[in-house]
Amino acid sequence: MSEALAPPSQGSAVRTASPFTRGSVLAILVVGFSAFVAMLYFLGAGDTGGESANRNAHASSNALHGFAGLTRLLEANGYNVEKSRERSGLETPDLLILTPTRSTNPDDFAEILESRQYQGPTLVILPKWIAARPQGEVAEEDEERVQDDWVQLISPYSPEWAGELPELYSMNLSVEFKEQPARWGGMRFAGQLPMNSILSSEHNPNHEALVIDDNGRRLALNVIGQEGTYFYDEAHWLTIVVEPDLMNNHGLADPARAALALALIEQAGYDEKRVTFDLTMVGIGGATNLLTLAFRPPFLAATLCLILATLIVGWRAFLRFGPVVAQSQEARFGKTQLVTNGAGLIVRAGRLQLLAEPFANLAQRKVARTLGLSNPDADAIDAALAQRLPDEEPFSNRVDKLKSASRAGEVLRAAQNLNNLASKVTGISRR
Repeated sequence: MSEALAPPSQGSAVRTASPFTRGSVLAILVVGFSAFVAMLYFLGAGDTGGESANRNAHASSNALHGFAGLTRLLEANGYNVEKSRERSGLETPDLLILTPTRSTNPDDFAEILESRQYQGPTLVILPKWIAARPQGEVAEEDEERVQDDWVQLISPYSPEWAGELPELYSMNLSVEFKEQPARWGGMRFAGQLPMNSILSSEHNPNHEALVIDDNGRRLALNVIGQEGTYFYDEAHWLTIVVEPDLMNNHGLADPARAALALALIEQAGYDEKRVTFDLTMVGIGGATNLLTLAFRPPFLAATLCLILATLIVGWRAFLRFGPVVAQSQEARFGKTQLVTNGAGLIVRAGRLQLLAEPFANLAQRKVARTLGLSNPDADAIDAALAQRLPDEEPFSNRVDKLKSASRAGEVLRAAQNLNNLASKVTGISRR
């Protein structure tokens, strides 16, 4: 056999060092763990770029018709502002600000408003603008300040679903165009709108006007209901801002409109300093992901156990008992390997006593052949051995002990005893 095919020696099969240094393994683990943690964070936070691509008006939008400026205005005035991406946020006891869209379902929206009667104060800012991505090229000096969620205001519209709400909330809306920006007044403030279009609501006996235009049409109102009804006496307040240009980013550029926005928030929220902006109505969030569920009861216990198990496995991997060793057995061929494999299988199965009788028969034939006996029975062997080895225990007694052994140790001792006798017989015959 050539040197290349020769089986390795017993000593050459031991690897004394790992092919990777401890620093390399640590670097791989740190990079992989950091990427995994980042993935978990973005899954949980929902930061996938969906907000910037959303052209609706919402609390995270920096567009003209968005309300990111309102959130910053409130935070600057000491408010605790939250942005809810889950439907459970609609049940908050704090002031909830809803920004429905042009495609809002009136039945679903009415159900939310009715449930809010028992949960907390609500402020609704109606939609007005059809917006699209800005057209044309951006000047080179403006490229750095242009943001992805900026839009171009195409035209104003009146949300028709507002007239399909229950009578308590129903509004007959219309858009009016003026030659000059429309004027407004209310809540000790007055001023002009940023555009020459105005969205307003006609009179409804269930509503109380807060801000009106030159013609007395309502730009912001409180839903109060009829005197003597539950809504009038006990329900939480509901404020509706019909004209969104009073509170959106474009509108807050004017100090008078910014002061009005703060006044509307204060009266709608009972002067409390906690506000929640809902983002689910504009298509951001609205579903609980698996990562969020993993850290909520009853799944929290299983998650903590998994984290603990991971830490234990990592700790155990770095604290091995000695160097990494790869042990390979010497290659064996033929009968020796076959016998070794068979014996190992029998030992592992715990059935060593099954070998007693076959071994006794094999020893009997071997001793009889050595003694030259034609009839290899135990009595003939005992008679022959009595003449040659008179001091030895009879062969038949040793066979009986082997066959009657039940434990592995007893089988081994009886087999060794029988094998010693066979070896002595072989030695005598060779003299």
